[in-house]
Amino acid sequence: MHYTGINHLAMATGDMDGTIRFWRDLLGLRLVAGLGRPGYRHYFFEISPTDMIAFFEWDGVEPIPEKDHGVPVRGPYAFDHVAIGVRDRNDLFEIKDKLEAADVWVSEVIDHGFIFSVYAFDPNGIAIEFSCPVPGVDVRAHPAMVDKRPSAVTLEGADPVPGTWPTVTRPTPLSERRIYPGEGREILAEEE
Repeated sequence: MHYTGINHLAMATGDMDGTIRFWRDLLGLRLVAGLGRPGYRHYFFEISPTDMIAFFEWDGVEPIPEKDHGVPVRGPYAFDHVAIGVRDRNDLFEIKDKLEAADVWVSEVIDHGFIFSVYAFDPNGIAIEFSCPVPGVDVRAHPAMVDKRPSAVTLEGADPVPGTWPTVTRPTPLSERRIYPGEGREILAEEE
């Protein structure tokens, strides 16, 4: 398998226009696809050549309460924040300046040792982090584990461990591979 990045993260909004103003007009992400019908919209913003963030607009969706990034919670919980990478600290300060000029709360630049980050919230209450690499530090090339109490599974290392899941014994033959129609095929009709 060859992963190319996050195709898209799918969020929810009750105000697509406000979401477009923030993500497209303030942050500068291109609006590259939009699906819709009464009571439903699904719009996609380009983060990079391989990554997007998308929003469903449904009636009745309200902004979530702002929760500080990375602060522990109890009970059912699945999502903390979106972290978007930028090239360097110049881009990071440009984002910080844009958010401050728009009167959107944004943190100071934080040095995490391997990345520099700023934190903010979008109009839907979604916690966002913008990060750039610290020059000379690359945890992808040189993984680092400084957890003082790592689990036994963690101590197995950075690379996938073969044999922990069942192996595929019957790959889907080419003759049986089917792709079924779903939402969004109308975009193809628009391009023709």
